[in-house]
Amino acid sequence: MEEIFRKKAEATRRLVEAAEEAHLQHEENPDLQYEYFNAVLINEVDEDGNSVELGGEFLLEPNDHFNNLSVNLSLSVVQVPTNMYNKDPDIVNGVYWSEALNKVFVDNFRRDPTLIWQYFGSAKGFFRQYPGVKWHPDEHGVIAFDCRNRKWYIQAATSPKDVVILVDVSGSMKGLRLTIARQTVASILDTLGDDDFFNIIAYNQEIHYVEPCLNGTLVQADSTNKDHFKEHLDKLFAKGIGLLGNALSEAFTILNEINQTGRGSSCSQAIMLITDGATEMYDDVFAKYNWPERKVRIFPYLIGRESAFADNLKWMACANKGYFSQISTLADVQENVMRYLHVMSRPKVIDHEHDTVWTEAYVDSAKNQGILLGVVGTDIPIQELMKTIPKHKLGIHGYAFAITNNGYILTHPDLRPLYQEGQKRKKPSYSSVDLSEVEWEDTEDVKRVLTMHNDYYYTDIKGTPFSVGVALSRGHGKYFFKGNVSLEAGLHDLEQPDVALADEWTYCNTDERHEHRHLTQVQAIKLYMTSRKPHLKCDRELIQQVLFDAVVTAPLEAYWTGLALNKSENSDKGVEIAFLGTRTGLSRTNLFVVPELLTNQDFLTAEDREGVFNADHFPLWYKRAAEQVPGTFVYSIPFSSELNIILLNVFFMTPKAVGIQMKLEFFQRKFWTASRQCNALDGKCTISCDNEDIKCYLIDNNGFILVSEDTSQTNLFFGEVEGAVMNKLLLMGSFKKINLYDYQALCKEYAGSSDSARTLLDPFTTVKWLLTELVIFLLEFNLYSWWNWDTTVKAQRAQRTMMVPCDTEYPAFVSERTIKETTGNIDCNGCIRTFVIQQIPSSNLFMVVVENKCDCGSASPVTMEPIEIIYILS
Repeated sequence: MEEIFRKKAEATRRLVEAAEEAHLQHEENPDLQYEYFNAVLINEVDEDGNSVELGGEFLLEPNDHFNNLSVNLSLSVVQVPTNMYNKDPDIVNGVYWSEALNKVFVDNFRRDPTLIWQYFGSAKGFFRQYPGVKWHPDEHGVIAFDCRNRKWYIQAATSPKDVVILVDVSGSMKGLRLTIARQTVASILDTLGDDDFFNIIAYNQEIHYVEPCLNGTLVQADSTNKDHFKEHLDKLFAKGIGLLGNALSEAFTILNEINQTGRGSSCSQAIMLITDGATEMYDDVFAKYNWPERKVRIFPYLIGRESAFADNLKWMACANKGYFSQISTLADVQENVMRYLHVMSRPKVIDHEHDTVWTEAYVDSAKNQGILLGVVGTDIPIQELMKTIPKHKLGIHGYAFAITNNGYILTHPDLRPLYQEGQKRKKPSYSSVDLSEVEWEDTEDVKRVLTMHNDYYYTDIKGTPFSVGVALSRGHGKYFFKGNVSLEAGLHDLEQPDVALADEWTYCNTDERHEHRHLTQVQAIKLYMTSRKPHLKCDRELIQQVLFDAVVTAPLEAYWTGLALNKSENSDKGVEIAFLGTRTGLSRTNLFVVPELLTNQDFLTAEDREGVFNADHFPLWYKRAAEQVPGTFVYSIPFSSELNIILLNVFFMTPKAVGIQMKLEFFQRKFWTASRQCNALDGKCTISCDNEDIKCYLIDNNGFILVSEDTSQTNLFFGEVEGAVMNKLLLMGSFKKINLYDYQALCKEYAGSSDSARTLLDPFTTVKWLLTELVIFLLEFNLYSWWNWDTTVKAQRAQRTMMVPCDTEYPAFVSERTIKETTGNIDCNGCIRTFVIQQIPSSNLFMVVVENKCDCGSASPVTMEPIEIIYILS
C-alpha cells in the first residue's frame, strides 16, 4: 500500500511543478481568444451539422481500465459550471496555461498504468480532467458540479481549522435576512471537513449556543455533527437587540482555551460573523484577545442590501487578516462563502507548501506566489488497495482493513457499497463511517452464526495519515500446508477447462506495465514460471501452492466425468453442478446439466459475489463448510429469489471444500422417501411423517426450514412457524439467541404520516463479519425475505417514503452442538403437546417432529425482525 500511495503522490507532484511553471510563464491577457475542448460541448453539432463553439471533433474510445467509458488517452477536457461563462477571461486564461498539463497527464499514465482519473481543479472554477471524457447535463440541462465546492478541494486548499460561527438573531434579522443567514451558516458548515472543529453561537442581548449541550467547546466537523447542527438552525428566531461585543468575547475565549489545551485542530482559527450590521468596530475586544498576533481571522458576512454599517465590518476583516463579503440574496450565498477559502490558503501559498493531502479519494494541492492556482489530484481505486492484500495468508475468516487519521474507514469488507444495482444509498455519512460501526455489527437478511476469536494487528502506512490492520482467527498461521509438484505437471493441470483462479487475487501483477495488461493470471503465471517475462512481479509462494492444488485435485475431473456419463446416477437431473475450492483461490466445476437448465444461473459466476473468491473474502460456501467438523456435510438453501436449490458442502482435513448444487424439489423428495423407511422386519413404520397426528420439519443449525409438509414454509425461520416449540428449545438450551446490532442500517420513513414507525429496508447483501468480544457471525444472502414488508402503509393513503440512517437491533440463533437429541412438552391452554428434535449425524441438520393434536396458535412467534434503536438524549 505504501508503494501505491508513493507512486500516486509522485504523479501529483509532477502536476504541481508543471502547473506552477506554466502559470509563471503565462501573461494574463483579458482579450485572449482560445478554443478549448469543453467537456459538455465536444462532438456536439448545430442544426447545420457543424461543430458547436468550444466543441469540435473529439476522438473517444471505450477503455476497460476506465470502467468501459469512452475516453481520449491523449487529451484532457475542461468542465465549466453551468452558472459560469465559458469564455470569461479568467477561465480562458486559466484553460490556456493549464494546457501544459496534458503532456504530464499522459506521461504520468505511461509511468504508472494503474492511474485512473487525473485532474486540475482551478480556483477560477474550471475543472480539467484526464483522460478526456464527455460530460452530460441533467434533465434540466444543468451541470451543478463545481470543483471548488468538493470536499477534496477544500481540504487540499486550506489547513485544518477551528471555527466559531456567530449568528445575529436580533430583531432586525427577521424574515428573509434570517433565512439567508441560516443558508450562509449551512454553506460554511459544508466547507468544513473531518480535520476541522467548530461551534455555532446565536446572539442578541444574550448568548445562545445552537446546541446547548456543547457550551464553551468545539466539536469535530464530521457529517453527523454538521447535520445535527443544521437541524437546529430552524430553531433560530429573531428578537431583541444585538450585543456583538459579548459574542466576540465568547468566541475568542473558546478559541483561546481550545488552542491552549490542544483539543482542536492545533492550526488555523477563524470567527465567521453573520449579521446585518455593526454599530461599532469593537477594537477594544480585538486589542484584548487578538492583537498584536492576530492569530484569529475574522470573516464578516453582511446580510441584506443595505450598506450603512459595511465600513465597520470591512475594518474588522482587514484589521484581523480576514475578508468581508456582502450577501443580498440566497443566490449569492455559495459564491460569497467560498471566498474565505482563498484567504485561509494564503499561509500555505506564501510558504510554498506542497503538502500531499490524502482524503477519502483525492490528493494534493498546488500554489504559487500568494495566489491559489487550484488543486491537482488523482483517484486511487479501493480495488487497487484490495489487490495488495494476500488473502491466502489471512485465512478463511481473516481480513484486512485501512482507516484514516480520524478513525474512518478507507477500506473494509463490511463497509456497505454506496451504490447497489445502480441505486445510491442515501446515507450522508458514507465517507465518515467509523471503524466501530462495522467491527461491532453485521446485517444481512438471514443470520447464520459462528463464534470465533480474532487477533488484531495494525501499523501505520508511511507517508500517509492512514493505518492498516488485519484480523486473524486465533491460531491461524500456526500450521501452514505446503506441497511441491513439478512445474510441467502443475502448469498442465492449471490450464484445464474446468479450472479457474480467483479473479481479484494477485498471483502476478499485470497492471504495472501496459504490455502486461492483456494477460490473464494463468498466462502470466506460465510466462513467469518459465522465465519468459522477467519483469513480471509475481507471488512465487502462492503460485507454487496453486500448482500443487491443481495437480492434487486433477483426479476429480475424471471422477465427475464418470458420474455425468452414468445416467442412472442422475437420471432426473436432480444434481446440477459439482464444485471444489482450495485455499489458494483455485476452483473446479463440473456441470451435470446444460448451462441453460441450471436452476441458479448466477451461482459460481461474477454476478454472485458471495459464491466466488473475492479480494476481501472466501466464497460463502467455502466458509460455511469450514465452520463444520472436518468430514461432515453442510446443507443450505441459498436465499435467492428462486428458493428452489440446495447446496451440499463437505470440508476435508486438507484445505479444500467440495460441494454439489441440486434442485430443492429433488432433495425434498429424497427426504420424504427416507422418512418412510423403517428398520422393522416388514419394513413398515408404526408412525411416519405421513401421519396426520404429527408434523415433520428438517431445519439447519441456525433454525431455517429446509423441508416441511407445507412447501411455502421452506426457508422460513422455524420460530415463525412453530413459535411455542422454538421458545421451548431456547429455554432448554438446544438453541441460543444472540442479539446483533447494525449501525449502518437504513430505515424507511413515511413522510407526512402520523405513524412514525420505520421498517428496515436493507437489501445490500454481502458476507459480513460481526465481532462482539471477537465473535464472528456468518450471514447469508437474501433479497426475497420478509425484510421488505410494507404493512405499515395504509392502502388507501398514498405516502411518500424516504430512507434515513438508523441503528437497529436484531436476533440470530444457533444450535448447541453438544445436544444431539432432546424431547420436550408444551402446555397449550391445558393441552400438552410433545416434540422431539434429533441431530442428523455428520451434518448441520436437525429433524423436528411435533405432535399436531393441540392448537398452540396463541403462542407468539419467534421472529428475526429488526427493531430500530431509539436513543434518549439526557
